[in-house]
Amino acid sequence: MLGEYMVTGGRAADIAASVERGVGSGELAPGQLLPPMRELAARLEVNPNTVAAAYRTLRERGVIETAGRRGSRVRPRPATTTRGSMRIEAPPGVQDVGKGNPDPALLPPLAEAFAEAVRTSDENPGMYGELPVVPEFDALARAAFAADAVPEGGIVVTSGSLDAIERVLAAHLRAGDAVGLEDPGWGSLLDLIPAIGLRAVPVGVDEDGPLPAAVERALGAGVRALVVTARAQNPTGAAIGARRAEELRTLLAAHPEVLLVEDDHGHAFVDVPLHPLAGATRHWAMVRSVAKAYGPDLRVAALTGDGVTMDRVAGRQRLGPGWVSRLLQRAVVHLWSTGAVDTASVARSYGERRSALVAALADRGVVAYGRTGMNVWVPVSDETGAVAGLLRAGWAVAPGARFRTDTPQGVRITVSPLTPDDVGPLADAVAAVAGPARPISYG
Repeated sequence: MLGEYMVTGGRAADIAASVERGVGSGELAPGQLLPPMRELAARLEVNPNTVAAAYRTLRERGVIETAGRRGSRVRPRPATTTRGSMRIEAPPGVQDVGKGNPDPALLPPLAEAFAEAVRTSDENPGMYGELPVVPEFDALARAAFAADAVPEGGIVVTSGSLDAIERVLAAHLRAGDAVGLEDPGWGSLLDLIPAIGLRAVPVGVDEDGPLPAAVERALGAGVRALVVTARAQNPTGAAIGARRAEELRTLLAAHPEVLLVEDDHGHAFVDVPLHPLAGATRHWAMVRSVAKAYGPDLRVAALTGDGVTMDRVAGRQRLGPGWVSRLLQRAVVHLWSTGAVDTASVARSYGERRSALVAALADRGVVAYGRTGMNVWVPVSDETGAVAGLLRAGWAVAPGARFRTDTPQGVRITVSPLTPDDVGPLADAVAAVAGPARPISYG
C-alpha cells in the first residue's frame, strides 16, 4: 500500500510529520492510499485513536483526503507541493512571459509617496492603541467602493488579496467545508484552500466569469462559500459583465447563507466597469489589492463586507498582527489622492498587447483568451509538450497545471514584457506547439 516507505512515530504529531516528509520527498505519491487506521496503529504499536488524530491533522493541513470506506489518500495536489513550484525558470536567452508580474514601466514611482508617509509619521509616530486603519485610507477606500455600487461596509486593511480571502474564510468556515473556486483560477488560492483544511469544488468559467450552470451545481453540492474574480481573472482575463452578474446574483439569492468573496484586484489597471455581486447573500466581502496597479511589494489591500464579517476579521486581526503598517497605508493614500496611476492609459497599454497576441494567434488558427488584465490563456492539447517546445523556441510560459483542477490543459502567457516586435515570433512559437484544443467554456 505504501510501497517501501515506512511511516514512523509514537505520537500523533510524529506520525503526521512522517507522512508529510514522505509526501514532500516524493516517496508518497499523489493518490497514494494510506493504511487503515487500525492496521497502522497495530504496526506502530499505538492506540488507534493516535493514528486517527494524526490523520485528522493531515486532513486539516490539506495533505490527505478521506473518502469514507475507500480510505485515506495523499491529495492529488497536496498542499506541501505548491502550484507556485510549477514554474519554468527562464535560462539565459529565453524571454520569460510566465511570471504574472505587471510591467514595471507602468507602475508609479514610490519615492514621493513614502517620503510623505515618513514625514507624517515623524510628526505623529504611530503607536499601540491607535486606529488600525488610517482615516484617510478609510475614506478613500469607502468612496471608491461606493462609486462602483458596492454596498456600504466597514474597511479592513490586509496584506494583499490572499491574506484578505484567508481571513474572511476563517471568519465563517471550519475544516472540511466546501468552497467553490474558479477553474481555471488563481493558483495560490487553489493551494490555500486545502492548506487551511477546506475542500475545493471547481467552478468552470468563460470570458464573462463563473458559468451560471457551474455555480448552480456547486451551490447544489453544498458549498459554504464561493470565491469569484470580478475583473482581470487569473489566468483567463475574464470579467463579470452586467448580464452574468445578474444571473449569478439570482442564483446566490436562493442560497443566502453562502459566503460570497469577490476579488477585484483589477481595480485601477482595468477599465471595464465593475458589476458587483456583493449583497446577494447575507455574508459577503470584496477585496481590492494595490499589487498589480501600484506595485506587488506594497502588500496592501482594502477589504469591505457585511458587518458581521468585518467585525470578525478585524477582531481576529487585532489578536495577530494587529494592523497593516500605517506607513504603507499612508503611502497608498498619497498614491490614490494624487492620481499616481492613469487607469485608462495603463489598461490601454495592457489591452493593446493582449489584443495583438490574441489576434496574431487567431491568424494562425489558435484560440486564445484575454479579455482584461495582463494575461492570455491558451488551451493546448499537450501542456507538457507545449511548455517544453516553447522553452526550446525561446519563451518561458506558465504551465496550466498551476491554475486548473478539472479543466482541459492550457498555458498562461503574461503580456507585460511583450513589445510589438515580440508578438509575431511568440505567436509562431505557440502555433507550432498548441495542437488541437477545446475552446474555453468549461461547464
